[in-house]
Amino acid sequence: MTACATASPSTRSLPALLAVGEQRLCAEEIYPRLFDAILEQRLTPGTALTEQALGDAFGVSRTVIRRVLGRLSDQQVIVQRPAHTAKLAAPDPEQARQVLSARRLAETTLIGLAIKRSRPPFIRQLRELIANERRHHENGERCTAIRLGGEFHLKLAEMANNAPLARFLNGLVPMTSLIIAQYETQPCSHCAWQEHAALVDAIEDGDGEAALQLMHQHLDRIEAKLTLE
Repeated sequence: MTACATASPSTRSLPALLAVGEQRLCAEEIYPRLFDAILEQRLTPGTALTEQALGDAFGVSRTVIRRVLGRLSDQQVIVQRPAHTAKLAAPDPEQARQVLSARRLAETTLIGLAIKRSRPPFIRQLRELIANERRHHENGERCTAIRLGGEFHLKLAEMANNAPLARFLNGLVPMTSLIIAQYETQPCSHCAWQEHAALVDAIEDGDGEAALQLMHQHLDRIEAKLTLE
């Protein structure tokens, strides 16, 4: 397992684990911080996430935290059940394989739809996401780059304009990020932002065959770096 952080969670307070100070944050600001903490394994799989503790850590109300947890629950990153404390998901290897298989089916369908609806504003948004992902990768902020790479795929789904498929992928992409953080054992030999840039080039050129092949290759590389034995 390759963690993005080295400090032991058991030796640090929740505010320190979440890298927060005294400032009040909105739900849109809390979400990426909490997501990155999950990817960096500052919060380990199966960790209980209480509204009160998170609210105290971020200096916000439980209502704000409830919105953040609701979004993470929709994306299957945390597990919420009635009358139970939310817990960080802990996908086992078989669940990880199922997520990756389902994601491939969704992504390869969406890529064709995205090409048909390709417009300059969408292309610009995709390239901005890639530039942001590249910047964080080059700054050594690996887990933030992973999250931004996932957002690239969600933007691609938005571009395809198929709401059911986009909602489906909205759960699979963040789960894939969590799986990468848990099970990746091989160092990155080809950066995701480069693969994303090649995909956008093919989409902008209207080359559906090349885009589909690039998507398969991209997902192949993600799976090849995981140890799911």
